[in-house]
Amino acid sequence: MKIHDALSGALLLLLAVAVLVHVADFPSIPGQNIGPAAFPRLIAALLLVCAVLLIFKGVRTQPRPPLIEWGAWMRSRIHLRNFLITLGCLLFYILASDRLGFLICAFAILAVMFWALQVRARLIVPVALGVTLLIHTVFYKGLRVPLPWGILLPLQW
Repeated sequence: MKIHDALSGALLLLLAVAVLVHVADFPSIPGQNIGPAAFPRLIAALLLVCAVLLIFKGVRTQPRPPLIEWGAWMRSRIHLRNFLITLGCLLFYILASDRLGFLICAFAILAVMFWALQVRARLIVPVALGVTLLIHTVFYKGLRVPLPWGILLPLQW
């Protein structure tokens, strides 16, 4: 799939403006020049500059390509199925992770994706379990990211 540069630039411009509007409400820290909004504001400003350059490049392109050109993979049933499974897994995690917890959701998502990618059936469960535990350990213990426990909260370690 190809997206015209002007359209990509316009979407990035909207994102940059949304970030700038959102960080305007961040509180300042007394006695410090750099507050919590400094880095998001800097990145949004750089994104805004890149978006304007992308829009300018897209408008100057001759001849004008279509705004969106679907790739050949969109006509492949297996690729389209895998794309929809990926979107479904993301939505499942967003909607169910707080209730079920990271461990259950990540295991289910990995198992479904391994199945969709035709991993050997006997490897799906052990590999999904191992990868889930590895990711949880790295993020929860190593990086101290507060992953949701969901229904496993009584077993929290």
